Amino acid sequence: MRIGFGAPVSGAWATPQYLSRFAGEAEAAGYGSLWTFQRLIVPEGSAMEPVYHSVLDPMVALGFAAAVTSRIRLGVAVVNMPYLAPAYLAKQAASVDVLSNGRLDLGLGLGWMPEEFTAAEANMTGRGARTAEYIEVMRRLWAGGVAEFDGEHYMVPAGRAAPLPVQRPGPPVLLGGMVPRALQRVGRLADGWITSSRTDLSRIGEGIEVIRAAAADAGRDPAALRIICRGVGRWGAPVTVPEGGGRVLLSGGFDQIRADTQWLAEQGVTEVFYDLNWDPLVGAPDVDPAGAAARAQQILEGLAPGR
Repeated sequence: MRIGFGAPVSGAWATPQYLSRFAGEAEAAGYGSLWTFQRLIVPEGSAMEPVYHSVLDPMVALGFAAAVTSRIRLGVAVVNMPYLAPAYLAKQAASVDVLSNGRLDLGLGLGWMPEEFTAAEANMTGRGARTAEYIEVMRRLWAGGVAEFDGEHYMVPAGRAAPLPVQRPGPPVLLGGMVPRALQRVGRLADGWITSSRTDLSRIGEGIEVIRAAAADAGRDPAALRIICRGVGRWGAPVTVPEGGGRVLLSGGFDQIRADTQWLAEQGVTEVFYDLNWDPLVGAPDVDPAGAAARAQQILEGLAPGR
């Protein structure tokens, strides 16, 4: 199993200095991947979690991280497809892949917040049905030569897109989502699945079964799909499930979190990345930056692969 780390992109520790520092330290500590995520706006008067209140652009942050690392993979979990034209995201992804010498993992989502759709001048209706064409446009542009596409939802005039991604035939395309239709799309179309911060990890095996069944039905190899878990950990005192449901996975001491990670591997998860942006003592915008970084440093070291 690959162990990854959430890049400092949210709240107090999302600064140039800490992004550079933690990207380099995660690589040096043996983490296999570094992850960002997307949030455009926080609607006025909403009760959204602190993690969402101040977030760096995910692709810009990955380009920054590429400059201070050389081996660790760089992922986004996720960019919402409706907010960007597929040709534009294909260009962004190819650029990050070139600048990182072939280390990008591209996670895609559908979005869920109406206010963000309005701000991005995007359409919520039929967004799932557009996914297959969206991915096909990007893959054609990454293929090299003259690319052209005339579909139901997207059109690309005949032309060439360069530079091409270093990874061939392109960066791995990963999909988010939790409902059965979204999981089935993963199996049919993508290179893997990325869980959300709200995924019930105690039932992750059920989602993996849906994905693998859909892959098999589509004539694809289910075992080849990557299953990537966003580890919204809570280091320190264990977090309990409401109404006596026991301890929340990936909460508690380092030994408990590592044991949970091993259990996830046994369910079929191929990668877990510990995302401290969801820790309110790290990723909230109003906490002390030095204190947030000190806590993050302790967790990075305590959960480093091989410890």
